[in-house]
Amino acid sequence: MKKSLIVILSVVAVVVVIALWILSVYNGLVTKDEAVPAQWAQVESAYKRRADLIPNLVATVKGYAEHEKSTLDAVISARAAATQITVDPSNLTPETLREYQAAQGQLSSALGKLMMIQENYPNLKANQNFLDLQAQLEGTENRINTERMRYNEVCKDFNSTIRRFPGMLFGFEKRAYFEATDAEKETPQVKF
Repeated sequence: MKKSLIVILSVVAVVVVIALWILSVYNGLVTKDEAVPAQWAQVESAYKRRADLIPNLVATVKGYAEHEKSTLDAVISARAAATQITVDPSNLTPETLREYQAAQGQLSSALGKLMMIQENYPNLKANQNFLDLQAQLEGTENRINTERMRYNEVCKDFNSTIRRFPGMLFGFEKRAYFEATDAEKETPQVKF
């Protein structure tokens, strides 16, 4: 009787330990799965900050460079296009990320042209509002890069966890990485 009771208690103990281990692994995967959209929100927040700075930058430049209307219009159009695209964090596919990144890339290109206008306007270069906005925009671009790197790190951690045993048993889907577009991979041409 005592021997069978010890065997039964041992089996129950093993089952409980295995159940707790499975719960722990699953809960860890859920936590990592939630970290991906949370980090994506940080990426979007950095892009939103950039989009919010642009109207002030355009207004400041507009006062000095009225005849550079085509560049200003391009920035405004690119900003509008970039803010129109939304990405569902629960469905981050490579295609949706490419579309989002393409719109953001067009905005970056238009902003680059806008920043080049300052070379033609010495007073604009000395304008404190412009200099402050330029510094904020530069800081925001650095934030965007940092948040994209963090997003990719979170995706890497999640993707590697779901590919290893026992994570592979739970059927989680791999998350897409943020990758540079073809335009971003090109070396900029500097011409004097």
